[in-house]
Amino acid sequence: MTTTRPGGRSARVRSAVLRAAGDMLAEQGFGHLDLAEIGRRAVVGKTTVYRRWGTVAALVADLLDEMAEESLPRTDTGTLLGDLTANARLVADTLTDPRQGPLFAALIASATCDERTAQALHQFYETRVAEWAPCVEQAIARGEVPAGTDPGEVIRAVSAPLYYRLLTTATPPDHTVADRAATAAAVAAERGVYVPAE
Repeated sequence: MTTTRPGGRSARVRSAVLRAAGDMLAEQGFGHLDLAEIGRRAVVGKTTVYRRWGTVAALVADLLDEMAEESLPRTDTGTLLGDLTANARLVADTLTDPRQGPLFAALIASATCDERTAQALHQFYETRVAEWAPCVEQAIARGEVPAGTDPGEVIRAVSAPLYYRLLTTATPPDHTVADRAATAAAVAAERGVYVPAE
């Protein structure tokens, strides 16, 4: 459930608290999040934090909502490979960012043990996939990939290797890795791999 977006002082309070929560999550992980400490960091009374969010999971869900809203819009290069490469590089840049990389790793880890965080994370990625799916739809219209290609599956195929690298190695994905993931997804799409079997 999305939190109502207030203006004025409430908006400033929300921004400060979400920033503090993101910093703590990136630094210490989900298990160390504490509403009172987040309020202290944000210079916001803990009563305000507890009244507004109530639980750490609700606060993390709101943080993910904000991250989805602030994500950069998709790039339209005019070709599927160009669009997928832009998407892959955006994901790689996010995962290698000094703050965003650890933040996403912590969110993914927390989603394995907290249902509310898992739901919020799923919603975040549904939003991002929906943002980029039109590039596949445009590729279908241009005849680059077969009719019936599943846009969501193509977009997920681009990002999956990048997240896997983040979670399984000490080497974050760079643009070379991103370009390879985009090329693999584009070639597979062109060959009909993402057309659901009847």
